[in-house]
Amino acid sequence: MRNMNDILTLFKIAAKEAIEAADPTAIEFGEVTSVAPLKILVEQKKPLTTAQLILTRQVRDHEIEMTVEHSTEESESHTHEYKGKKKFTVHNALKIGDTVLLVKMQGGQKYIVWDKEVDV
Repeated sequence: MRNMNDILTLFKIAAKEAIEAADPTAIEFGEVTSVAPLKILVEQKKPLTTAQLILTRQVRDHEIEMTVEHSTEESESHTHEYKGKKKFTVHNALKIGDTVLLVKMQGGQKYIVWDKEVDV
């Protein structure tokens, strides 16, 4: 039975080494050091540039369409309805000093900038 355990251990070691060699996806944090051109510093030592970064909508300015239905505040006995589909701009562009959540893609050549910490 000892040989079977040895073989099992060898399979586990080989599987672990194969996964590590493939450089699987990982989560990392970075700091925006420049916005034009975009540069993000990872682990306080590895700078990433625009060519390596894929931005989600969570870290860019973008428009959304929303349905609204309400009246404006009353002033001097006057209100009016505000309803229907309206476009709004979400201001989420990255700024210098932002801390961002990065997803390193398999192989480590590209990073998805997934989200950023929100200032409270």
